[in-house]
Amino acid sequence: MSDTNIQRIATISEFHKIRNLPRPLHPLISLIDYSLIRHSPENNEVAWIQDFYSVGLKRDVPERFQYGQQTYDFDEGLMSFIAPGQVYRVRVSAEDYETLHPSGWLLFFHPDFLWNTTLARNIHNYEFFGYNVHESLFLSEKEEEIIADILQNIGREYQENIDVFTQGIIVSQIETLLNYAQRFYQRQFTTRARSNHQVLERTEEWLNDYFASESGRLNGLPSVANMAGELNLSPNYLSGLLKSLTGKSTQEHIQDKVIEKAKERLSTTQLTVSEIAYELGFEYPQSFSKMFKARTNQSPLEFRQSFN
Repeated sequence: MSDTNIQRIATISEFHKIRNLPRPLHPLISLIDYSLIRHSPENNEVAWIQDFYSVGLKRDVPERFQYGQQTYDFDEGLMSFIAPGQVYRVRVSAEDYETLHPSGWLLFFHPDFLWNTTLARNIHNYEFFGYNVHESLFLSEKEEEIIADILQNIGREYQENIDVFTQGIIVSQIETLLNYAQRFYQRQFTTRARSNHQVLERTEEWLNDYFASESGRLNGLPSVANMAGELNLSPNYLSGLLKSLTGKSTQEHIQDKVIEKAKERLSTTQLTVSEIAYELGFEYPQSFSKMFKARTNQSPLEFRQSFN
């Protein structure tokens, strides 16, 4: 699908209208029964950008997505998180559309609803809003019940009790929801240990291949986005996964590999520091020397001299 087919949805009311849903009771927040969302098998791929946050709890949706290198069916409870400005694509399977009966909830809230709250300042700390849809959060039955209860509490609050306390109560419940999601994502990193360790192995292999070729000299230092794309993961998800497994972010893994390869060249070749810097992908040798010193407490020349 080309970018020209991407539709922008500016308001929650506009989403309701597009999906033939009743007008929202509140312009800045809405909880929708997902069973009321109907995808047309004839138009089996849609893409849009929303100007508001979306948190989805879904089950039995007629879609298939890839999670890393593995394919999972959405026949278990799962959550997805979409931030304003993200492109969101859904491909509907016509065959599954006839057999599955989607259920769950969609919570929409506009950034303006968070105005003048601590969550407005802190929501960017929840990195899963940067994950792709195929990196959704898979829930156990107990976890699903916890999330569903919070969502329904939010719905009851804005549907029945709009007063001066409404915003504060709902925002605190949204924050609770996000904190539970953060806990459950950490559990997912742990329980999917085998596939996650495969990602770690593939990360290491990709970095080794990158520096074994002329990619550094030709393309510069490897980027987090480039490596994540090669692994079919979003940058935020890859970084969160690696952090869970090793305590280090993707950028730290890249820098570790740079230092490893630099030490190898400094100790086994006669290449100058500048030549090594260019081979590894640095535009300026000074930048290489600065990183090396910061990570090893030695300059490249001091490290080389320690072998003489």
